[in-house]
Amino acid sequence: MRVLIVDDHPIVHAGLRRLIALEQEAEIREAATAKEALLCFKAEFPDLIIMDLNLPGIGGLEMIRRLMNEDPKSRILVFSVHEDSIHVARAFEAGALGYVTKSAPAEQISLAIFRVAAGLNYMQPNIAQQLALLSVRTPRRSPPSHPFNELSRRDLEILRLLGKGFSLMQIAETIGLSYKTVANNCTQIKNKLGLARTTDLIRVAIENQFSPPSEAN
Repeated sequence: MRVLIVDDHPIVHAGLRRLIALEQEAEIREAATAKEALLCFKAEFPDLIIMDLNLPGIGGLEMIRRLMNEDPKSRILVFSVHEDSIHVARAFEAGALGYVTKSAPAEQISLAIFRVAAGLNYMQPNIAQQLALLSVRTPRRSPPSHPFNELSRRDLEILRLLGKGFSLMQIAETIGLSYKTVANNCTQIKNKLGLARTTDLIRVAIENQFSPPSEAN
């Protein structure tokens, strides 16, 4: 099995290598950025891609979209610190087959790798339960909608880069949009979240771990 691990932290690469080696033989390639991952993907066509969402430059959600454009049959397992339903839902919408967090027990991570490599879906049990609870509706009361539910993948990517300290021009260059389009998107995001200033948007990004203070994601 050919596996591509996409994460910008060597310790994550080492840990996943050891975990995979316990279960099966595999040819493992590594990438630290989306650009490196795309080049490796086109050269190797891996059977499984294990990737973080918080990558330098182009983020994981956009990376999933690009990989699926290259090959709609790509088998992608997201391996992330994010446990919230928004990131999970957006990852599956983009084309991922599985989602597991970095805090999950080793046996859950191994199961996720095995299932996604086989072309099956996998979602970490506690996250699946959270999504199931959010989907429950009753005639008398509905659970409040999370404000991030209104955000698109592009919105989340812009929010992530803002939280990392990127200027609007740098964001435009990173995701391949015009400055005006990015500025308009920021205005729309602020409207969706009920925020008045871009500084508020950056604060929200950091508080919701779009750009964690520690880069060990």
